[in-house]
Amino acid sequence: MLNKYPLWKYLLITAILAISFIYALPNLYPDDPAIQISGNSSALEVEQADLDRAAKALRDAGIEIKSAELTQRAGLLRLLDQEDQLPGKEVVRRALGDDYVVALNLAQNTPGWLRSLGGSPMKLGLDLSGGVHFLLEVDMEKAISARLKVYDTEAKSILRKERIRYRSMPALENGIQLGFDDSATLNKARGLLRKSFTDFEQQVIERGGRQVLLMTLLPAKITEIREYSIKQNLTTVRNRVNELGVAEPLVQRQGANRIVVELPGVQDTAEAKRILGKTANLEFRLMADFDAPRAATEMFDFREEGRAPVALERSVIITGDQVTDAQASYDENGRPQVNIRLDGHGGELMNRATRSSIGRSMAVIFIEQRPVTRYVKEVVDGVEQEVAIQSFKEEKQVISLATIQSALGSQFRITGLNGQGESSELALLLRAGGLAAPMYFAEERTIGPSLGAENIELGVKAAVYGFIFVAIFILLIYKFFGLLAVLALGLNMVNLVAMMSLLGATLTLPGIAGIVLTMGMAVDANVLIFSRIREEIANGASIQRAIHEGFDKAFSAIIDGNLTTLLVGVILFAMGTGPIKGFAVTLSLGIVTSMFTAIFVTRAMVNLIYGGRNDLKKIWI
Repeated sequence: MLNKYPLWKYLLITAILAISFIYALPNLYPDDPAIQISGNSSALEVEQADLDRAAKALRDAGIEIKSAELTQRAGLLRLLDQEDQLPGKEVVRRALGDDYVVALNLAQNTPGWLRSLGGSPMKLGLDLSGGVHFLLEVDMEKAISARLKVYDTEAKSILRKERIRYRSMPALENGIQLGFDDSATLNKARGLLRKSFTDFEQQVIERGGRQVLLMTLLPAKITEIREYSIKQNLTTVRNRVNELGVAEPLVQRQGANRIVVELPGVQDTAEAKRILGKTANLEFRLMADFDAPRAATEMFDFREEGRAPVALERSVIITGDQVTDAQASYDENGRPQVNIRLDGHGGELMNRATRSSIGRSMAVIFIEQRPVTRYVKEVVDGVEQEVAIQSFKEEKQVISLATIQSALGSQFRITGLNGQGESSELALLLRAGGLAAPMYFAEERTIGPSLGAENIELGVKAAVYGFIFVAIFILLIYKFFGLLAVLALGLNMVNLVAMMSLLGATLTLPGIAGIVLTMGMAVDANVLIFSRIREEIANGASIQRAIHEGFDKAFSAIIDGNLTTLLVGVILFAMGTGPIKGFAVTLSLGIVTSMFTAIFVTRAMVNLIYGGRNDLKKIWI
């Protein structure tokens, strides 16, 4: 029988439309502006007392709170007005102190039953939803200092291997210095080090009756280290953002020593800020001998309370920069650990150091920059105000001290961590790549729609007016069949929104232009079908035959036209950036959904109304 679908096909189409409605529904629940609180370390949990203290501080400051809730080791304060976020953040940060990370967020309002089904609203780009802007500044002096430490250790290792006696000297700006008892020993060491340290300028001076070899980095090498530091930190930040799963972030270099990070949607920025700002690194050092001179040792506290400080050698075996992979796991006693894999050079240095130190203890030092905020009074526009000034304090603590049982290579494990959360975080930071130098948050601010609220409103109006004008046109030309096409067009928009929500695609202002274009293209398929039906009727075919031939014969033309456009959309997405990708996403997804609604949904409605009827003499088309 013509124009009749089997039952399963009707059920399938209905199921797809029902699913689309469910997953498009979360977009009707706008997010709340919020302030999120989390511990500055993964071991610190936010408790109800902390949340109450923050809420009280906001109320005392005249900022209204919609609700306060604890969410998986963090606290969330929902506000009524987005303009209260920035002043509210400062109020909460001052109330809680430096042990907590206070950041801006947008809290979802999606009902629990929708979230349990995996439903969530579309991600909006910076030009629609705004987001958070971080400006990170790289400390170049510490980058050079860290590199010089490695050079110093390597130089001493070479001299020890050749049994050349030397004296350790204080650190030198942009260089290293070594003392020798006589000129002959100095000249021997100078010739040996000249082969391995070609990026240094050597100079010999006499100081305190001792021959001193000064090795100063060449200006070209200093420039190279600075360039490497900013590029390495840029790569690390990108890797960390990817680990966090932030949708379409912007990470780019600004100037000689700054990195801009923009996170659209302000989703979970407390965690992002904590991870991005962490300068977590590791140092591996041998425990000092009892008779070692004080100048060659350094005292460190244990991270674990109750243990006495330990004296370690100043020489660093390797740092976290040599780590190529790190995975969190548990040891045989169920305690958290991190399995480490080193690069070739790191494995060689570790093997060389441990091979000759069996029976001695080796310490793993965890290094991080902790934020310290102080408030100073400044006069702004004649009014005295307290201004927050943020600095960082470097902390080095021993997390593991174990006896070397045998020579280590490129793979080993780290224990002594404070819980599974810290082991996972350390593994993430090392896996994403070590920072070549510390970074500081030079600036943090919210950014509104980059194209302005007026342009956004005009974009939405364009989509609405486009739908209305297309609907009027199709109704005037194709009458009742035009009404079916308008219904299918509405369902197409639901499908498109549902697909973007499910796939996690980001909607931008150019994406709205892609939606408007999709409307015209979706109706274009119906125009081809309906025009073909008119032609078949004009040629004398029966109503049922005309409907059947109209859908079937227009099918190939619709497929060809849409596939070529889809190919262009894929190319735009693959080769374009920013706004071009936003347009390509909605265009490509819109083509897929419009083919479904224009061909199958429209035909299903026509079949239900006209299919199997032999008494048809005329149709409104």
